[in-house]
Amino acid sequence: MMKASKRLPPYLLLYAVGIIAISFSSIFVRWSEADVAVIAMYRLLLTNVLMLPFVWKYRQPLLKLDRSQWLLLMLSGAMLGLHFLLWMGSLRYTTVASSTVLLSLEPLLVMIASYFLFKAAINKAMVIGIGIAMIGSIMIGAGDFSLSDEALYGDLLSFLGAVVVAVHMLIGKHLLKRTQVFAYNFWAFFFAACLLAIYNVINRNPFTGYSTKEWGLFLLLAIVPTLLGHYVFNFLMKRMAAATVSMSVLGEPIFASLLALALLKEKITLYSMAAGMLMLYGVWVFIRYGKDNQLVKNS
Repeated sequence: MMKASKRLPPYLLLYAVGIIAISFSSIFVRWSEADVAVIAMYRLLLTNVLMLPFVWKYRQPLLKLDRSQWLLLMLSGAMLGLHFLLWMGSLRYTTVASSTVLLSLEPLLVMIASYFLFKAAINKAMVIGIGIAMIGSIMIGAGDFSLSDEALYGDLLSFLGAVVVAVHMLIGKHLLKRTQVFAYNFWAFFFAACLLAIYNVINRNPFTGYSTKEWGLFLLLAIVPTLLGHYVFNFLMKRMAAATVSMSVLGEPIFASLLALALLKEKITLYSMAAGMLMLYGVWVFIRYGKDNQLVKNS
């Protein structure tokens, strides 16, 4: 029995916790009545606050950055802030299932950009996976368009959110070659929050006056999907196969849809389920046979 237990995949429980944690992101956003820009801003700012106890330990990598690193960190943070603005905004118009499934296109978009920008290797199986995923995404859009213009608009916001976060991840992949992980995440979150704060000032969104429930949701977004989700995957990246960790993009829409069904009473039609599963299958094929897919979703 002892020998059998040793053959279990390492950190499997932690991996499961990470997938479930990021799946709660869309639920918390739906429960909140605040503007999505305010939700995103406080999610990031509170994450920074929770990271403060470790700042002294990482003070050198946090401050010893050159000009190009600072500029790229600002750009990466700006893309992350824009991603949250678009993706969280999509949840006001379309279903959790459609929004999270379309966001799963991120690793495909990263690889397509890497192919054109950096001549990254891509094989026939990956091309097939991209094709299947795109067919599934078109089916999702067509299905939502038949329901309402608003649902299609929400799908578009989610897709644009995937495009923007793909840019964020490409910059991050480049930065992490010579930037410490804690420093990268801390400053990316901070600059993203700053961008969202400016957006809120311009749009006159109030910074205060929220109920205890709203502050609780802001804090839950910082703790559950951000720290227990994204940070868990960053930790696992050094201990599990990159492709295995990347499979988290398939877990979120499944768990998020089930949570939406149970907690939001959001029904899933057979058509949307079939379209979503087709798209996720395409993403699975892409990741399974991908050569350089080491990025994890940011929702």
